[in-house]
Amino acid sequence: MIDRYKNYNIILIIVILLIAIILFLQANVQQANAQQLNNRLQASGDIEIEADDGIEWAKNDAAKTGEYHASGNVIAKRGDLTINTDDLTAYYRSNSNGKKQDIFRMDAVGHVKINTNDTMVVGDKAVYYIDKRLAVVIGNNLKLKSPNITITADQSLEYWQTKNIAVAKGNATVIQNGTYLRAGIITAFIGFDKKTSKYNIKRIDATGGVHISSATEIIQAQQAVYNLTKQIITICGDVKITRGQSQLNGECAEVNMKTGHSKIKGGRSKVKGLIIPLQ
Repeated sequence: MIDRYKNYNIILIIVILLIAIILFLQANVQQANAQQLNNRLQASGDIEIEADDGIEWAKNDAAKTGEYHASGNVIAKRGDLTINTDDLTAYYRSNSNGKKQDIFRMDAVGHVKINTNDTMVVGDKAVYYIDKRLAVVIGNNLKLKSPNITITADQSLEYWQTKNIAVAKGNATVIQNGTYLRAGIITAFIGFDKKTSKYNIKRIDATGGVHISSATEIIQAQQAVYNLTKQIITICGDVKITRGQSQLNGECAEVNMKTGHSKIKGGRSKVKGLIIPLQ
Protein backbone atom coordinates (compact mmCIF):
# COMPACT_ATOMS: atom_id res chain seq x y z
CA MET A 1 0.00 0.00 0.00
CA ILE A 2 2.84 2.32 0.93
CA ASP A 3 4.68 1.48 -2.29
CA ARG A 4 1.55 2.32 -4.24
CA TYR A 5 1.43 5.81 -2.67
CA LYS A 6 5.12 6.28 -3.39
CA ASN A 7 4.60 5.39 -7.03
CA TYR A 8 1.63 7.75 -7.19
CA ASN A 9 3.72 10.60 -5.77
CA ILE A 10 6.52 9.90 -8.21
CA ILE A 11 4.07 9.93 -11.13
CA LEU A 12 2.54 13.20 -9.85
CA ILE A 13 5.96 14.82 -9.60
CA ILE A 14 6.82 13.68 -13.14
CA VAL A 15 3.53 15.10 -14.49
CA ILE A 16 4.16 18.44 -12.78
CA LEU A 17 7.67 18.58 -14.20
CA LEU A 18 6.39 17.79 -17.69
CA ILE A 19 3.75 20.54 -17.44
CA ALA A 20 6.39 23.02 -16.28
CA ILE A 21 8.68 22.06 -19.18
CA ILE A 22 5.82 22.43 -21.69
CA LEU A 23 4.87 25.86 -20.35
CA PHE A 24 8.50 26.94 -20.47
CA LEU A 25 8.87 25.80 -24.06
CA GLN A 26 5.60 27.51 -25.08
CA ALA A 27 6.78 30.78 -23.55
CA ASN A 28 10.05 30.57 -25.48
CA VAL A 29 8.21 29.74 -28.71
CA GLN A 30 5.81 32.68 -28.23
CA GLN A 31 8.74 34.98 -27.57
CA ALA A 32 10.53 33.70 -30.67
CA ASN A 33 7.36 34.10 -32.76
CA ALA A 34 6.89 37.63 -31.46
CA GLN A 35 10.47 38.47 -32.41
CA GLN A 36 9.98 36.84 -35.82
CA LEU A 37 6.75 38.82 -36.34
CA ASN A 38 8.45 42.06 -35.40
CA ASN A 39 11.30 41.34 -37.81
CA ARG A 40 8.81 40.62 -40.60
CA LEU A 41 7.01 43.90 -40.02
CA GLN A 42 10.23 45.84 -40.06
CA ALA A 43 11.29 44.09 -43.24
CA SER A 44 8.02 44.86 -45.02
CA GLY A 45 8.38 48.31 -46.56
CA ASP A 46 10.37 49.56 -43.56
CA ILE A 47 7.27 49.67 -41.37
CA GLU A 48 7.60 49.30 -37.61
CA ILE A 49 4.54 48.51 -35.49
CA GLU A 50 4.30 48.46 -31.69
CA ALA A 51 1.22 47.56 -29.60
CA ASP A 52 0.50 47.10 -25.89
CA ASP A 53 -1.95 44.19 -26.33
CA GLY A 54 -0.04 42.30 -28.99
CA ILE A 55 0.11 41.64 -32.72
CA GLU A 56 -1.76 38.82 -34.48
CA TRP A 57 -0.73 37.38 -37.83
CA ALA A 58 -3.15 35.78 -40.29
CA LYS A 59 -2.09 34.61 -43.75
CA ASN A 60 -3.56 33.01 -46.85
CA ASP A 61 -0.81 30.96 -48.49
CA ALA A 62 -2.93 30.14 -51.54
CA ALA A 63 -3.66 33.79 -52.32
CA LYS A 64 -0.23 34.94 -51.11
CA THR A 65 -1.85 37.58 -48.93
CA GLY A 66 -2.21 38.20 -45.23
CA GLU A 67 -2.65 40.75 -42.50
CA TYR A 68 -1.26 41.85 -39.17
CA HIS A 69 -3.66 43.06 -36.50
CA ALA A 70 -2.27 45.18 -33.66
CA SER A 71 -4.31 46.42 -30.70
CA GLY A 72 -3.80 48.59 -27.65
CA ASN A 73 -2.04 51.95 -27.96
CA VAL A 74 -0.69 51.10 -31.41
CA ILE A 75 2.20 53.06 -32.94
CA ALA A 76 3.05 52.49 -36.60
CA LYS A 77 6.04 54.23 -38.18
CA ARG A 78 7.13 54.49 -41.78
CA GLY A 79 9.80 57.04 -42.58
CA ASP A 80 8.74 60.42 -41.20
CA LEU A 81 5.08 59.34 -40.87
CA THR A 82 3.69 58.06 -37.56
CA ILE A 83 0.19 56.68 -36.90
CA ASN A 84 -1.17 56.46 -33.34
CA THR A 85 -4.43 54.55 -32.85
CA ASP A 86 -6.33 52.01 -30.72
CA ASP A 87 -6.35 49.24 -33.36
CA LEU A 88 -4.50 48.82 -36.62
CA THR A 89 -4.66 46.24 -39.42
CA ALA A 90 -1.86 46.06 -41.99
CA TYR A 91 -2.54 44.18 -45.24
CA TYR A 92 0.26 42.66 -47.30
CA ARG A 93 0.98 40.81 -50.54
CA SER A 94 3.70 38.17 -50.93
CA ASN A 95 5.93 37.66 -53.95
CA SER A 96 5.94 34.46 -56.02
CA ASN A 97 8.12 32.46 -53.61
CA GLY A 98 6.33 33.86 -50.56
CA LYS A 99 9.53 35.07 -48.90
CA LYS A 100 8.98 38.82 -49.28
CA GLN A 101 5.96 40.73 -48.00
CA ASP A 102 4.74 44.05 -49.33
CA ILE A 103 2.41 45.93 -46.96
CA PHE A 104 0.18 48.06 -49.19
CA ARG A 105 -2.51 49.33 -46.81
CA MET A 106 -3.06 50.11 -43.12
CA ASP A 107 -6.48 50.62 -41.49
CA ALA A 108 -6.57 52.49 -38.17
CA VAL A 109 -9.61 52.59 -35.87
CA GLY A 110 -10.08 54.64 -32.70
CA HIS A 111 -8.41 57.92 -31.60
CA VAL A 112 -6.40 58.21 -34.82
CA LYS A 113 -3.52 60.67 -34.99
CA ILE A 114 -1.27 60.91 -38.06
CA ASN A 115 1.90 62.99 -37.73
CA THR A 116 4.32 63.97 -40.49
CA ASN A 117 6.29 67.10 -41.42
CA ASP A 118 4.97 69.16 -38.47
CA THR A 119 1.40 68.38 -39.57
CA MET A 120 -1.09 66.34 -37.52
CA VAL A 121 -4.40 64.90 -38.77
CA VAL A 122 -6.93 63.74 -36.17
CA GLY A 123 -10.07 61.58 -36.60
CA ASP A 124 -11.86 58.37 -35.63
CA LYS A 125 -10.81 56.13 -38.53
CA ALA A 126 -8.14 56.23 -41.21
CA VAL A 127 -6.91 54.29 -44.22
CA TYR A 128 -3.31 54.76 -45.33
CA TYR A 129 -2.61 53.66 -48.92
CA ILE A 130 1.12 53.06 -48.91
CA ASP A 131 1.59 52.92 -52.69
CA LYS A 132 -0.07 56.33 -53.11
CA ARG A 133 1.31 57.78 -49.84
CA LEU A 134 -2.28 58.81 -49.13
CA ALA A 135 -4.06 58.92 -45.77
CA VAL A 136 -7.86 59.30 -45.70
CA VAL A 137 -9.31 60.16 -42.27
CA ILE A 138 -13.01 60.16 -41.36
CA GLY A 139 -15.19 60.43 -38.25
CA ASN A 140 -16.14 63.12 -35.78
CA ASN A 141 -14.04 66.16 -34.84
CA LEU A 142 -11.83 65.96 -37.92
CA LYS A 143 -8.86 68.31 -37.64
CA LEU A 144 -5.68 69.12 -39.48
CA LYS A 145 -3.18 71.05 -37.37
CA SER A 146 -0.08 72.77 -38.68
CA PRO A 147 2.16 75.25 -36.84
CA ASN A 148 0.36 78.23 -38.39
CA ILE A 149 -3.27 77.16 -38.92
CA THR A 150 -6.00 74.61 -38.10
CA ILE A 151 -8.52 73.16 -40.58
CA THR A 152 -11.66 71.23 -39.63
CA ALA A 153 -14.15 69.23 -41.73
CA ASP A 154 -17.31 67.12 -41.40
CA GLN A 155 -16.81 64.52 -44.15
CA SER A 156 -13.14 63.61 -44.59
CA LEU A 157 -9.54 64.78 -44.48
CA GLU A 158 -7.02 63.57 -47.04
CA TYR A 159 -3.28 63.93 -46.68
CA TRP A 160 -1.08 63.32 -49.76
CA GLN A 161 2.32 62.76 -48.18
CA THR A 162 4.52 62.98 -51.29
CA LYS A 163 2.77 66.08 -52.65
CA ASN A 164 2.44 67.76 -49.21
CA ILE A 165 -1.21 68.52 -49.93
CA ALA A 166 -4.18 68.19 -47.58
CA VAL A 167 -7.82 68.15 -48.72
CA ALA A 168 -10.70 68.83 -46.30
CA LYS A 169 -14.23 67.96 -47.47
CA GLY A 170 -17.65 68.76 -46.03
CA ASN A 171 -18.14 72.12 -44.32
CA ALA A 172 -14.38 72.62 -44.31
CA THR A 173 -13.39 75.52 -42.08
CA VAL A 174 -10.30 77.64 -41.41
CA ILE A 175 -10.26 79.83 -38.30
CA GLN A 176 -7.69 82.61 -37.92
CA ASN A 177 -7.69 85.82 -35.89
CA GLY A 178 -11.45 85.71 -35.37
CA THR A 179 -12.19 85.24 -39.10
CA TYR A 180 -13.87 82.08 -40.42
CA LEU A 181 -13.40 80.75 -43.94
CA ARG A 182 -15.84 77.95 -44.84
CA ALA A 183 -16.28 76.01 -48.09
CA GLY A 184 -17.35 72.65 -49.42
CA ILE A 185 -13.74 71.70 -50.16
CA ILE A 186 -10.52 73.26 -48.86
CA THR A 187 -7.14 72.25 -50.30
CA ALA A 188 -4.05 73.18 -48.28
CA PHE A 189 -0.56 73.35 -49.81
CA ILE A 190 2.21 72.70 -47.28
CA GLY A 191 5.82 73.85 -47.64
CA PHE A 192 8.99 74.29 -45.64
CA ASP A 193 9.39 77.69 -43.98
CA LYS A 194 13.05 78.70 -43.63
CA LYS A 195 12.21 81.38 -41.06
CA THR A 196 10.56 78.97 -38.63
CA SER A 197 12.36 75.78 -39.83
CA LYS A 198 8.95 74.09 -39.90
CA TYR A 199 6.46 72.87 -42.48
CA ASN A 200 3.64 75.44 -42.67
CA ILE A 201 0.54 75.78 -44.82
CA LYS A 202 1.50 78.24 -47.56
CA ARG A 203 -1.71 78.47 -49.59
CA ILE A 204 -5.35 77.43 -49.30
CA ASP A 205 -7.76 76.93 -52.21
CA ALA A 206 -11.47 76.90 -51.34
CA THR A 207 -14.32 75.87 -53.64
CA GLY A 208 -18.00 75.05 -53.31
CA GLY A 209 -19.89 77.89 -51.64
CA VAL A 210 -17.18 80.01 -49.99
CA HIS A 211 -18.33 81.87 -46.88
CA ILE A 212 -16.06 84.26 -44.97
CA SER A 213 -17.26 85.89 -41.77
CA SER A 214 -15.64 88.26 -39.30
CA ALA A 215 -16.82 90.59 -36.57
CA THR A 216 -17.66 93.31 -39.12
CA GLU A 217 -18.67 91.63 -42.39
CA ILE A 218 -19.86 88.53 -44.23
CA ILE A 219 -18.50 87.60 -47.66
CA GLN A 220 -19.94 85.02 -50.05
CA ALA A 221 -18.42 83.74 -53.31
CA GLN A 222 -17.89 80.63 -55.42
CA GLN A 223 -14.14 80.17 -54.87
CA ALA A 224 -11.21 81.63 -52.95
CA VAL A 225 -7.40 81.50 -52.79
CA TYR A 226 -5.73 82.33 -49.48
CA ASN A 227 -2.07 83.35 -49.60
CA LEU A 228 -0.94 82.83 -46.01
CA THR A 229 2.43 84.49 -46.57
CA LYS A 230 0.78 87.76 -47.60
CA GLN A 231 -2.33 87.13 -45.47
CA ILE A 232 -4.54 87.99 -48.46
CA ILE A 233 -7.65 86.08 -49.58
CA THR A 234 -8.67 86.54 -53.22
CA ILE A 235 -12.29 85.52 -53.85
CA CYS A 236 -14.21 85.33 -57.12
CA GLY A 237 -17.59 84.34 -58.52
CA ASP A 238 -20.74 86.28 -57.59
CA VAL A 239 -19.07 88.02 -54.67
CA LYS A 240 -21.30 89.58 -52.04
CA ILE A 241 -19.91 91.60 -49.14
CA THR A 242 -22.35 92.49 -46.37
CA ARG A 243 -21.63 94.97 -43.59
CA GLY A 244 -24.58 95.58 -41.37
CA GLN A 245 -27.39 96.60 -43.74
CA SER A 246 -24.99 97.62 -46.54
CA GLN A 247 -24.03 95.26 -49.39
CA LEU A 248 -21.51 95.32 -52.23
CA ASN A 249 -21.67 92.95 -55.23
CA GLY A 250 -18.90 92.23 -57.75
CA GLU A 251 -16.95 89.59 -59.62
CA CYS A 252 -13.90 89.41 -57.32
CA ALA A 253 -12.64 90.81 -54.03
CA GLU A 254 -9.58 90.84 -51.79
CA VAL A 255 -9.67 90.39 -48.01
CA ASN A 256 -6.72 91.36 -45.81
CA MET A 257 -6.70 88.91 -42.91
CA LYS A 258 -4.35 91.11 -40.87
CA THR A 259 -6.48 94.25 -40.98
CA GLY A 260 -9.89 92.76 -41.81
CA HIS A 261 -10.31 95.24 -44.69
CA SER A 262 -11.79 94.08 -48.00
CA LYS A 263 -11.74 95.51 -51.53
CA ILE A 264 -14.24 94.50 -54.21
CA LYS A 265 -13.61 94.46 -57.98
CA GLY A 266 -16.04 94.46 -60.86
CA GLY A 267 -14.30 92.17 -63.35
CA ARG A 268 -16.58 91.67 -66.38
CA SER A 269 -19.43 93.58 -64.71
CA LYS A 270 -19.63 96.77 -62.70
CA VAL A 271 -19.53 96.82 -58.93
CA LYS A 272 -22.97 97.33 -57.42
CA GLY A 273 -23.69 98.39 -53.90
CA LEU A 274 -26.41 99.32 -51.48
CA ILE A 275 -24.95 101.49 -48.72
CA ILE A 276 -27.06 102.37 -45.73
CA PRO A 277 -25.39 104.82 -43.29
CA LEU A 278 -25.35 103.83 -39.65
CA GLN A 279 -27.98 105.65 -37.63
